Amino acid sequence: MNIWGIIIGGATGFAIGGPIGALLGAAAGHYAEAKFKGPSNSIESKKIAFTVAIIALSAKMAKADGVITLSEITAFRQKVHIPTEDLKRVGQFWDLARQTPDGFQSYAKQSVALFGSRAPILEQLLELLFFIAKADGEISTPEWNYLSLVSSIFGFDEGEFQRMADIYGSGEGAAHTILGIAADASESEIKAAWRRLVRENHPDKLISQGLPDEFVQAATDRLRLINAAYHSMLKRI
Repeated sequence: MNIWGIIIGGATGFAIGGPIGALLGAAAGHYAEAKFKGPSNSIESKKIAFTVAIIALSAKMAKADGVITLSEITAFRQKVHIPTEDLKRVGQFWDLARQTPDGFQSYAKQSVALFGSRAPILEQLLELLFFIAKADGEISTPEWNYLSLVSSIFGFDEGEFQRMADIYGSGEGAAHTILGIAADASESEIKAAWRRLVRENHPDKLISQGLPDEFVQAATDRLRLINAAYHSMLKRI
């Protein structure tokens, strides 16, 4: 069963507590935390939690912006695989997440508890939020504030958020910004930064940490961006 079948089917058996578990329970119709035959920190549970977190956080972002349209889900589908037959129910889950009494902070904090502060998989989640925020053409001021707060909860400092804003927000991130190095970095520094980023952000690595298979496209796009920045910087030497 794909990730959407598990979530929109009520995630029967998944022992994920907190607001993420409560949202799964609400989706199942019994408004109680779902239970899973296994540890809550298993890879399977983390995949479920990551998916619920991105939906909940994006739904809360739309609510914060005051503008709720279908463009968010349309944009989401450009990065994440959602079968046509599941689209309507995923949309219903999105709307349910928007209406939950839990604030976005609680979903963000639970994500940190599951994946660790400043984890590469959390930057992947933030990249998706940036992409969704741009769905209607531009990122509004409330959305910028929201993204900044989520980034802070995830453990990223202001400089790291600005780097992500340049890369994912404006789409104009320079090659050295993408690699996180100085514009005049040496060849050895460029290669070292590239190796580290590839190691941390390879889709297989992220999947082993809890990224669902349905999100591979987003991870692949990010790795492609890193590789393009690497080759661009080498050409300048």
